[in-house]
Amino acid sequence: MISIYQLKPRFQAILRPAVRTLAASGVTANAVTLLAMFVSLVLAAWLYLSGPRQTTLFLLLPLWMFLRMALNAVDGMLAREFGQKSPLGAYLNELTDVVSDAALYLPFVEIAPFGWGSVGGLIFLSAVSEMAGALGPMVGAPRQYDGPMGKSDRAFLFGALGLWLGLAGSLPDWLFWLLPAACAAIVLNIINRIRSGLAAIPRP
Repeated sequence: MISIYQLKPRFQAILRPAVRTLAASGVTANAVTLLAMFVSLVLAAWLYLSGPRQTTLFLLLPLWMFLRMALNAVDGMLAREFGQKSPLGAYLNELTDVVSDAALYLPFVEIAPFGWGSVGGLIFLSAVSEMAGALGPMVGAPRQYDGPMGKSDRAFLFGALGLWLGLAGSLPDWLFWLLPAACAAIVLNIINRIRSGLAAIPRP
């Protein structure tokens, strides 16, 4: 299925010179991973506490979603290309993404026309989606990244919503359907990841 994740190789190629510099400076993959989670939590708390009273702050969301995507690519490249892979890094890579995603989506519970039901459902399904992908190696398959509405797609969605909200000051009522539709896409994503994982298991 089509996903923004498919653009990752080109994005990595652009970042590779900077990653070489970071590696030479002693920056570790785990440090980059933890930095991305820390900034995500701080920004999410700021947006949640500000809520609909200071919607211009949501303009920070698309900027951070892009920078976080870059940091996610950087930590992976440091791990794979500079000998920094570790069991702890594998745990951090999966868990910090789920925590950061949940935190960054949460401020939208205060934004009409959304609420706890739609945002909470999306957070739950996003976590299940990442679990379905991460379970691939447990059954002898690669980590699965099938779409639609994978992590990169969700980052684009919420970045666009943050940009719209920050510029307009509110979101139109007809957008109430958007997050339920995204939830439906994530359910398909989960099914696709399970199917792809099962299909990739080596046969005796």
